[in-house]
This record gives sequence, C-alpha cells and structure tokens, in this order.
Amino acid sequence: MTDLTRLSAAVLAEKLRAREITSVDLTQAFLDRIVSVDGAIHAFLHVDADAALATARDVDARREAGEDLHPLAGVPIAVKDVVVTKGQPSTAGSKILEGWIPPYDATLVEKIRAAGMPILGKTNMDEFAMGSSTEHSAYGNTHNPWDLERIPGGSGGGSAAALASFEAPLAIGTDTGGSIRQPGAVTGTVGVKPTYGSVSRYGLIALASSLDQAGPVTRTVLDSALLHELIGGHDPRDSTSIDEPLPDLVEAARQGAAGDLSGVRVGVVTELQGEGYQEGVQARFDESLDILRAAGAEVVEVSCPHFEYALAAYYLILPAEASSNLAKFDGMRFGLRVEPEEGPVTAERVMAATRGAGFGDEVKRRIILGTYALSAGYYDAYYGSAQKVRTLIQQDFDAAFGQVDVLVSPTAPTTAFRLGEKLDDPLAMYLNDVATIPANLAGIPGISVPNGLTAPPEGGAELPTGFQILAPAKADDRLYRVGAALEAALEKSWGGPLLDRAPELG
Repeated sequence: MTDLTRLSAAVLAEKLRAREITSVDLTQAFLDRIVSVDGAIHAFLHVDADAALATARDVDARREAGEDLHPLAGVPIAVKDVVVTKGQPSTAGSKILEGWIPPYDATLVEKIRAAGMPILGKTNMDEFAMGSSTEHSAYGNTHNPWDLERIPGGSGGGSAAALASFEAPLAIGTDTGGSIRQPGAVTGTVGVKPTYGSVSRYGLIALASSLDQAGPVTRTVLDSALLHELIGGHDPRDSTSIDEPLPDLVEAARQGAAGDLSGVRVGVVTELQGEGYQEGVQARFDESLDILRAAGAEVVEVSCPHFEYALAAYYLILPAEASSNLAKFDGMRFGLRVEPEEGPVTAERVMAATRGAGFGDEVKRRIILGTYALSAGYYDAYYGSAQKVRTLIQQDFDAAFGQVDVLVSPTAPTTAFRLGEKLDDPLAMYLNDVATIPANLAGIPGISVPNGLTAPPEGGAELPTGFQILAPAKADDRLYRVGAALEAALEKSWGGPLLDRAPELG
C-alpha cells in the first residue's frame, strides 16, 4: 500500500472523496509518523491524538451518510502555536504562556474545524515569532529533516519541519517578516504569505500587528491554494480584514501547472540577489529564471532602490509594535505569574518578576529596542523615520508592478545553517530575512517554491533552496499561476517532488 503520509493533500482529499481511505486511517497514519520521528525533529509542542481522531470519525460518518463536505474534509493539519485553539495549549513558544488554554478559537481555526479537518497538534516556533531559526523557542530547538544538525528556519520552523518530515500534509504558519517563506526555502516546502488583511488575524497572538499574516505551509502549490481559499476571506472581528472575495487561487494553480506563462512579465529584483547570496542559491535562482522563460514568460530586471533600507526599517517598526503588544503579559490576567522573592508584592514588582522569568533573551532584546524607539525624543528619529522608509518601499513596489506582473528573488540568501551558528549574533540572524521583509512592509503577497538543492558553503550533503514570487496586493492568484508553472517544470525534470529526495528518518 502507498505510504499515505507521502501523498499531497490534494491527492489525499481525492482518495477520501472516493472512499478509498478513511479519515481515521489517514489521521492515524500521521499520528504514527509523529510518534516515529518527532523525537528527532521536535516539530510539535502539543499533539492531541484523541481530538484529531474524534474529528476524523465524525467526518467519516458524515461522508458515509452522503453529506456534502468541504474538499479538504478529513485531511489532517498542524497549526503553529501562535494561533489560539480552544481547549488546546497555545504558548507562542514562550514560558510566559506555558499551560495557557484559550477559551476561543482563532477565525482560521474555526474555518478549519468547520471544514472537518483533524487538527494534529500545535507546532514549535521562535518565542512570539521572534527569530529566523526556531532556536528561540522556550521549549527547545526544532531540527531540519534534511540535516538534523541544521535549523528549519523561523519563526515557523515547526510547521515547515512537520511537512518536510511527513508528520502532517498541511500546516498553518504566520509570516511577519518571512516566517512562512524562509522556513519553506530551507526545508524544501511551499510557504505562502497572503495579502495583508485577506486572512483574518483574529486569534493570532500578536507580534507586530501591521506586519503579521497567517498563511499556508504545504508540500505543493496546489495544496497551498486549497488551504488558502479555506482560511481566507473577510472577518468583521478583524478591523484590518479586507471586505472582498479572494481571487480563484485553485484555478490559478491548475492553470499554472499546465506550464504556459505566455504574456506574463517577470521582474527580477536587482537588490535581492548577487552579493551576500550563497553561490549555489544564486545558481538555482538563475536556472529557475530559464525555466520561466521556457514557459513563455518575459523576464526583465527591475530596481527597487529603497529595499536596501528595508531591514533597518523593519527592525525598528517590529520591535516598536512588539513592545506594545507584549505589554499585556504582566502576570496579572493570564499565563505565568512570578512574585518577587523578597519585599512587598506590588503590581509593578510582580510584572517585573514575571516578565524577567517568562520572556527569553530575544524577546527582551526587541522589547527594549522597541520601547526605546517609541520613547519621547526618539520617536521621530527612529520609528517615524522607519515608517517613512516603509512608504518609500511601498512606492518602489507600486512602480515595479507598473512594469511587471510579478517580482522574483531567492527566498533566503543561504541554505540552512547549523544550529547555534548564528545564535549569538543577532545581526547575522536578522539578515536571513533580507529578501522576505519588503513584502511585509508593503502588505503584498508572496510565495516560496522549492527550486533545487545545493551544497552548503562548508561542503556536505545538498540542502534545499527556495524561489520567491511576489505579486501586487489582492493579486494572490498570480503567485499560484507562476509558482505552479515553476513547480511542474522542476518536478518533471526531477522525476517527482523535491521532498522525495530528502534523507529518510526513523
């Protein structure tokens, strides 16, 4: 029998609809896989087998009764632990929320439950989504299935690693500056950051409210389109939600898979390649451009001159918003409470003790930086100036999309680095997001598609690389058309999905 855990979500959904398999058997296969390999990967912080199997049994009964079900009904899914889930722990990878059980579901979780998708559990992440390696989780590192000594990306390394190790067929991530796309690049998975406001943020534990966006983590472009259409749409509980329907993403993916990109203009961002990008990463990128040309696309160079300031602007805007959003974790209302060992138990001293014990070093670093940037006398010099740069970056995108349909770049400048290699050098860590951050600052959609393997600079086994595609706001369908065309051409030359070439675990 075919190993069900190796099949795409779209294929699994077809098998469920045809009653070739049951959701119970499928869900159990993934739960067994988690038991088998997650001790080495540590993709999950919490697994709820009983609840997942209960959902699977319900879906099987409804299907047997002839009920009209969602196309993904019965397909299991994993959820990043920054997304709140009623009755299941939601920690955002932080000790300050250890053991917290939310009384409500995030909007996207409500949609997942309504579709009849068993939730396998919650995936590991950098604390409050602050990081590019999942090494800042309070609950231990997640390991890259391609090389267990390397990082799986961040902050959503748990979701990406769960897909790459075949512990789940679908997952949810969040992307504040690349936290879906960069893990996708280094694990050989597909990651999508939707247009800001097109997927509800209600029920996401906020890092930076003007940047955060939930999205799909999958193994194929079509799987991302299926999941994106499910979780997207207007939500009146989210004040930033776009009150417009999504474009037809699934049709765009299927159209792209046919391999015809005639009439599509592709812009190569000059500032997001070359110096600082690993030689093999650049080589795979150039090869992918040739594939797009062969499919009929016109490929041209486009300059976005203010992108060179994006990293600096981002690391002022994000900490400023984070310092505000994380102020609610005070030891008074929910989560961890630590009282001072000596002296009076005042609100101020409880807050200081709780935040000192509950937050990790990276969170403390960014809170301090953000508070400083917002302080009297420095607001205009730092935060205000960063917002002006953000406007210039948005204008760069507007000008670029006046010339081309999509913009492309390598997703990450390097392949996965070794665990601990950059942990003590925050600036080096931040540079991993140099190509992904501009999309978050502008609120536009982006996708990372696996586009090959290359050896790391120090030598050794080859590791995945990613190809990033960016589109104008609300034109997410363009990502899927171009991404699916690239994926189809590459899989034809490889003889199958890139993940089929990953080393076996367990």
